[in-house]
Amino acid sequence: MTQPKSRVKIASEETLSNGWTRLSSYLLDYIDRKGATQRLKREVYHRTPAACILLYDPKRDLVVLVRQFRLAVHVNGDPAWMIEVPAGLLDDDHPETAIRREAMEETGYRLREARFLFKCYMSPGAITEVVHFFAALIDTADRVAEGGGLDEEHEDIEVLEVPLVEAAQMIEAGEIFDAKTIMLLQWAALNRDRIR
Repeated sequence: MTQPKSRVKIASEETLSNGWTRLSSYLLDYIDRKGATQRLKREVYHRTPAACILLYDPKRDLVVLVRQFRLAVHVNGDPAWMIEVPAGLLDDDHPETAIRREAMEETGYRLREARFLFKCYMSPGAITEVVHFFAALIDTADRVAEGGGLDEEHEDIEVLEVPLVEAAQMIEAGEIFDAKTIMLLQWAALNRDRIR
């Protein structure tokens, strides 16, 4: 059931930072379910849309993942070289175009088909980012480049080939703790017979 937008009115917006992305502070008037108006203060981090993809090789029953440094995780005191599915910002491209580009840049795999699965907000309480999720079947012939990211963007990406069963175990062991990667690996586990 959709809620009417008239329940929320933005009273003011102030830009707090406008670096890599924009951070805004909002004052809003919110009408609660009882009809009372509440004045709320919230901050929103404006992130552009992104896409991610699960690369699955059915012949070898493995997934292609990447490992790269994540500053926010480092600042939080967790292991900062995270294992993830290939992903990136759309950069004004269609989601499928963007994820084909990112898969090639990060892993060296040229995709034959990319199947759209779903899209979701990763942290809707404070971040505008919408992520488009894809899956693609690959094999060894599809790896046409080394991958590893773009030198001009100072990317330092390690390409990993991990058996699907082992990747699922890595979630429980705490070795994979990236939300989009967990979601796609769980999707693969649920759909394994169908995608093979």
